[in-house]
Amino acid sequence: MKYAARRDRTNRCGLVLLGVVLVGYVAVPVPARSAPHPWAPPPVNACGETGFDPLAREPDPAAPPAPPVQLPPRIDIPIPVPQLQPVPVPDPPLDNTRITPDPLPADPCRNPCPDIRDTPKPPEPGPESEPGEPAPPAAPDSGSASGSGSGSGSGSGVPWRLPEIRINPEIEPIPYPVPGGAGDPPQPAPPQVVHPAEPGPVAPPVAPPRVESARLVEQITGPGSGNRTDMRWQVDGTDLGLMWETKPGEVAVVFGDTFGKGWSAGGVGDPDDDWRSNVLGYSTDRDLSDGLSLDTMVQDSRCHAAELLGSRKIKNWETTTIPTSGFALDGRQYLSFMSVNRWSRIPGMWWTNYGGIAYSDDNGSTWVKDQHARWENLFGLGRFQVAAMVPHGDYVYMFGTPNGRVGVIGLARVPKGEVLNKSAYQYWVNGTWAPAAENQATPLVAGIASELSVRVDPGTGQWQMSYLDPARGAIVLRTAADPQGTWTESVQLVSTADYPKSYGGFLHPWSTSRDLYFTLSAWDTYNVYLLHAQLAPPDGSPAS
Repeated sequence: MKYAARRDRTNRCGLVLLGVVLVGYVAVPVPARSAPHPWAPPPVNACGETGFDPLAREPDPAAPPAPPVQLPPRIDIPIPVPQLQPVPVPDPPLDNTRITPDPLPADPCRNPCPDIRDTPKPPEPGPESEPGEPAPPAAPDSGSASGSGSGSGSGSGVPWRLPEIRINPEIEPIPYPVPGGAGDPPQPAPPQVVHPAEPGPVAPPVAPPRVESARLVEQITGPGSGNRTDMRWQVDGTDLGLMWETKPGEVAVVFGDTFGKGWSAGGVGDPDDDWRSNVLGYSTDRDLSDGLSLDTMVQDSRCHAAELLGSRKIKNWETTTIPTSGFALDGRQYLSFMSVNRWSRIPGMWWTNYGGIAYSDDNGSTWVKDQHARWENLFGLGRFQVAAMVPHGDYVYMFGTPNGRVGVIGLARVPKGEVLNKSAYQYWVNGTWAPAAENQATPLVAGIASELSVRVDPGTGQWQMSYLDPARGAIVLRTAADPQGTWTESVQLVSTADYPKSYGGFLHPWSTSRDLYFTLSAWDTYNVYLLHAQLAPPDGSPAS
């Protein structure tokens, strides 16, 4: 969802974003604030590894002054070059190779697979230099300082040089289907079911939530994290961090586009950097005050997180598949996801093929995409492309937004026994649960929203919904007595001014009415963090 204008550093394969997923960041108005946070050194985990700080901070006062602004040596002008690309259909079966990993070492700083990946060692001194001796200066580039610069940089004192203008052809795939292998066998279509329209009145509004404080708890993924996901599972850069309880005492944590060895901070990685569209971990950590510990991840080989839902990884066909929510029901795990056709050059926009549902009968190890539980994105108008699904009572409720970050929130419901039967869904339209009316769903709240996360708080019985409000530049929270509302006005959990280019806000299922834990993704570091919001008690008295 994890999602936004993601571009890999080589722009190959047209990959941008991801997730959220989702999926990077939409350029939005940023609320004014007095100043960045004071400078602080980068965080260091218990093993002495340096992590990322997603907060906006003042520059390091001990750092040398930044060099004066200079013109870049080269300006590339991208020119799309259409290129036909055959795509074998149907999709090939997903490789469901799985292993039962060994337990992690008791010492958290001991690498479980040093033969696969280890902490980089400092370079050894060369034979012609003594330890501590500085390296000789590099020779000038043979193409830019060979005496042919006609005076522009040959001692004339002129600090500027006009940049070189280059045309940079960019392949724009034009996919077309060709016969492929057998693919997965067809799934039988469910029977057509039309539940008659029923009244769906809204409940009276509840007291709005009040956020007393919000703080960054810990980095969950990537180099320098307490989980050391780069060393343990080849998860260097990732986003989202959707969570649900798989069974009593265990929470699944699913991430979006994931990159391994070769990735470096600064957004998503190169497609060659061990790209997986999604990965999943498990946590039994009950004490979230000091961070979220991952016990293990679904693996296809030693110390390597497996891709759960495959994608074709072909721009303009299917660039990736991004999870959007998960839930457990009657021993089966369900995962809503979006099939992304392509990411846009416009920040905050992407186009989907459809929103769908996958299921797992082995607690999330392997997954099956249901071939019929799909909401197609005809003409880009589909209202339920990015979904958050929550079972409650006799129904599973589906909150949805269109592709991109400028859509409104719609609501649907389905009896628990018919989750995979699209015809059985009813949509909330002007106070009525109406069948076959997905694009007429009444907006739940005013304004636009992106990457929803919804839960029911066991303590109060109230519904909580968090999401990125691009117009406000904040991750916000609303509450209601019933899924169709009335929803309270939104309150800010964190601002994108404090956490630049952040998105997500996915709620931990073990949060309480007082302590709300949620994950946040940051585009610049392209990793996932745990945050904690202290809420005022429901009666309005101050928190202790």
